[in-house]
Amino acid sequence: MENVKVYIRGWIGYFYVADMKRILQSWNEWLRRRMRMYIWKQWKKPRTKVENLRKLGVPEWQAYPWGNTRLGYWRIGGSAIPQRSVTNEKLAQAGYYDLPAEYERLPQLHLNG
Repeated sequence: MENVKVYIRGWIGYFYVADMKRILQSWNEWLRRRMRMYIWKQWKKPRTKVENLRKLGVPEWQAYPWGNTRLGYWRIGGSAIPQRSVTNEKLAQAGYYDLPAEYERLPQLHLNG
């Protein structure tokens, strides 16, 4: 994640003069989905998926069918399964880099010009 942070921080700083908040929001949604997909892919086996969903607070009656789903990784990344268990707050705690938030932290030079 550190390599991604360095790259994105430089990219935002370089292209900052353009008004790109909406673009960053859509990219942020895409990156979150990609991170959830990656987490789901790391769990590999259905048993591990069920156990990790239970650890994240998903009830047993939901964890079993969700952990044994046959959907592809990208489709799972955008579904309710990881969005309810791997929330945005948990991604932030894990070091996820929020693009629009970083954009807002930079001085608003493009609005003054």
